Amino acid sequence: MPTPDITLYYAPMTRAIRPRWVMEEMGIPYTLERPEFVHGRVGGEAYKAVNPLQKIPAMRDGDTLMLESLAMMQYLTGRYGPTDLVVTPDEPDYARYLEWLHFGEASMVMANSLMLAHTMLLPEDKRNPALARWAKAEFDKQAKLIAERGLDGREWLAGDRLTLADMSVVYMLLLVKLAKQFNDVPDGLKAYFKRVTALDSWKRASAD
Repeated sequence: MPTPDITLYYAPMTRAIRPRWVMEEMGIPYTLERPEFVHGRVGGEAYKAVNPLQKIPAMRDGDTLMLESLAMMQYLTGRYGPTDLVVTPDEPDYARYLEWLHFGEASMVMANSLMLAHTMLLPEDKRNPALARWAKAEFDKQAKLIAERGLDGREWLAGDRLTLADMSVVYMLLLVKLAKQFNDVPDGLKAYFKRVTALDSWKRASAD
């Protein structure tokens, strides 16, 4: 196994939780850098040289620099595995695993982003209640799909264990909870979120 030389640029409640969670589960050593978190200019010019978009996370491993959280998770498990966080192609749940891994960004990001923006992030005079209602309605459909198709009596989304798929989706559910839009999701989804976020690795990864 190669020797990690990992720096994760981190701020609480951001997508940096995802790669940090993977490293906590796998026991991969890492260093946290905490750029000053000011919307629109995170980390100032120094961090802009790392991530020109001035978004968090970014991650360095030696000479390798990455900016996307799902890609970081796959990189970490691929480079420093094997690990049970990955469902392999020879397992029956491989397709489920891939689907829910990417569902946490591809399907969930627009509704979540608009809901957050128009309920808590934007100044009140810039919020659009109609967009907030649309985003909440879209998320409600997604929540129902996760509860009925994703879980359907299961404890985990794929492989009968914690995987990157859960790490992808649970982070997005956290954002909904932060926006105070989580109370009316299906009971099974609430129980799933509570169970996963009770894990010690989640608590360490999401710590300030």
